Amino acid sequence: MDKGARSSSGRTRGEGPTGAHDADSSPAIELERLTKVYDLPSRTNAQAQVVAADNLSLSVPQGEVFGLVGPNGAGKTTTLKMICGLLAPTAGRITVNGIDVAREPEAAQGFIGYLADFFSLYDELKVWEYLDYFAHAYKMPPETIPGRIDYAIRTLGLETKRDAFIAGLSRGMKQRLGIARAILHDPRVLILDEPAVGLDPKSRTEFKGLIKDLHRQGKTVFITSHLLADLEEICTWVAIIEKGRLLRVGRIDQVIREAAPGRRVRFKISTPGFPLVEWMAARPWVTDVMPEATGVSVAFGGGETELAALVRALAMTDAGVYAVEEVVETLERVVSRLSAGEVM
Repeated sequence: MDKGARSSSGRTRGEGPTGAHDADSSPAIELERLTKVYDLPSRTNAQAQVVAADNLSLSVPQGEVFGLVGPNGAGKTTTLKMICGLLAPTAGRITVNGIDVAREPEAAQGFIGYLADFFSLYDELKVWEYLDYFAHAYKMPPETIPGRIDYAIRTLGLETKRDAFIAGLSRGMKQRLGIARAILHDPRVLILDEPAVGLDPKSRTEFKGLIKDLHRQGKTVFITSHLLADLEEICTWVAIIEKGRLLRVGRIDQVIREAAPGRRVRFKISTPGFPLVEWMAARPWVTDVMPEATGVSVAFGGGETELAALVRALAMTDAGVYAVEEVVETLERVVSRLSAGEVM
């Protein structure tokens, strides 16, 4: 899958259908009205169907870390497999760096490094042997393979494991090896499906650092994960899907900001039994009072002057207020509220 090799059409990968192709002028990935319908066996005469992608359109800009999120069964893995040419869509069009995946799958795949949620490892091979095997499978020019293996091992911090057998690697090291395989042929686009599943906190921190490094190198990273706090930290763009339908897409800060319900403020008190919910409900500018373990959070419609007055009034009671803080919207809260239909 070396992007300098020639595709079956005879032209150099990276060229467009009409000649030289400037990949940087096109989205890294573009989905146009993408649909995938699975026919399932049914006990009745009617054919049962599952829609995994429902008229899905989105554009992934070059050089971004783009998160695709949604609940189980939302269609994330199916979408990734269609982008990689591993699964044919029922309808719609996919391009990678301007190349149509259906018309020229080999040429499009030359731009892609893919890591599935469950990927193959060969326990009897050493780390460098595994990478050498896949370098030849990618049809990389033989003279480039040793240098690319060295680069992948160095980039993923596998120097001390170079001659180790895969059977003896930890989960985190195996995940690193999978990513090393994905970047071996220097793809423009990395597609990662749940790459942090099963990693311990230290390995997850290291993984996030790796994604940030790849982003700084100009790679486009298209990633799915249920670890939404991690995605919020590393992604620059996000698309939220459910039942194959696109609910939100855009820069991650913009998506979170636009889905926020308004200003919320949390008050924590130390006096058990103080009727804080009732007290807050009677205050001006306060609505939607929600009890919490150590106090309440409220929707607050006033400005800083009004908030200061509210805090002073509460401090004059025997509630024992010891903390006042803004409730910051998170990607996890946004996804949860979208799924519950609280955000339109």
